Amino acid sequence: MVKTEDSLVVVWSSGDRDVALKMVFMYTVNAKLKGWWEDVVLVIWGPSARLLSEDTELQEYLARMKSAGVVLEACKACADMYGVSENLENMDIDVKYMGTPLTSYLKEGRKVIAF
Repeated sequence: MVKTEDSLVVVWSSGDRDVALKMVFMYTVNAKLKGWWEDVVLVIWGPSARLLSEDTELQEYLARMKSAGVVLEACKACADMYGVSENLENMDIDVKYMGTPLTSYLKEGRKVIAF
């Protein structure tokens, strides 16, 4: 059972590569590796799904995050709009409709930040 007070959900929606590398990815992986948060979830939502599907460096970084224990999820509705759901699934990302899960994270009291 996840302790919600020690759980972070990072919602990454920006299609800006610099935001991904210099902020979202850096903080997310270090939050897990350095034990700042016990449970870390990265949600790929909106333009970030398309950016990730096209950028091999970001894909490699994401694989390292997964290896570190970051849970990877993506919004299926958004990924379908960009035609990248299958690409994201092939990266071992849990692609699903995120409205209900995000609402649950918020109601559970998890900390949620968005970029």
